[in-house]
Amino acid sequence: MGFIIFVIFLSLIFSLFLSKVKRGIVGKYAKIFRFTSVIFSISIFSYWFVKKSSIGIVNDSVSLQVINKLPQPLDFYVINVNNLDPNLPMETKHIGKIRPEFYRIEHLKMNKSDEYWIAGYLGKKNLVYFSQQAIPNKNMDQIVEVQNYINQSEKLSSIAKKEVEAYNYENMQLGIWVTLCFLLIFLNLGLLFRKN
Repeated sequence: MGFIIFVIFLSLIFSLFLSKVKRGIVGKYAKIFRFTSVIFSISIFSYWFVKKSSIGIVNDSVSLQVINKLPQPLDFYVINVNNLDPNLPMETKHIGKIRPEFYRIEHLKMNKSDEYWIAGYLGKKNLVYFSQQAIPNKNMDQIVEVQNYINQSEKLSSIAKKEVEAYNYENMQLGIWVTLCFLLIFLNLGLLFRKN
């Protein structure tokens, strides 16, 4: 998605420059390009928003239910280790902040892995829960009840911390690019529909 957002950003910047071209055949093609780039950008972001908002049920996946039994809300991440294929990197997913006595369900694609890790954060950087979970049977749903503040492995939890930091950094960069694209869409719409 990052490459598509970068292409959208470049086309919207180019559209802003083309807003100065108004006369002749070049001005006509410039206006068509500007309309096309704005409509394409809005449709891509609309599709992305709907896709992110819908429930992520994956075919041939393992359902994971994380239940928070602790007295404080924790921010949970799931790290799919992909240990059956050493060429694949780990996959990190943010489950979300789970309040006490509540749960979240996530669907994990486990065809290249038989192990996942769960990391729980209190605040942004305070890792208070880490567990390593094996999947003996991929046909059964997984239920993990978080009942105490534990760290099953210092070595693995330090790897998990780096994965979560990289995931959050990547999301922050993506958020900056998306914000810039929204600003450019707004500017282009204003220039397209302003009255002379």
